[in-house]
Amino acid sequence: MRKKHLFALMFVGWMVFVTFSSLYSFSGSDLPSFDIPFMDKIVHFTFYFVGFILGSLYLMELKGGRKDILKKIKLLAISLIIFGMVIEVIQGTMTVARSGDIYDAMANSAGVAIGFIAILSIFYGQRGLK
Repeated sequence: MRKKHLFALMFVGWMVFVTFSSLYSFSGSDLPSFDIPFMDKIVHFTFYFVGFILGSLYLMELKGGRKDILKKIKLLAISLIIFGMVIEVIQGTMTVARSGDIYDAMANSAGVAIGFIAILSIFYGQRGLK
């Protein structure tokens, strides 16, 4: 496998995992459960934070100028936020055992936003949004 496709494969695999985990009902399964406050929101945040980081790393491996890659990273952020919202709508309208939640969509968006700030800080030397 060529190295430049490693992060693409990781990103696609991660997003398939996120989609499956968001739409599959785990009720009635023998999986262990934990009673940690706001654990659901932490999981949503983590799903989209990791997804954004992996997608950004893939985009940075592609050839292109700094401005071109930054445009693509911004588009990735917008796309992931919209994807998170669509998944919540699907949960609320097309699944039986799942329900959509505006706070889940906000946690998804926060994961993307913090990931965006992290990428800017680490790779572009910027602190926060200007």
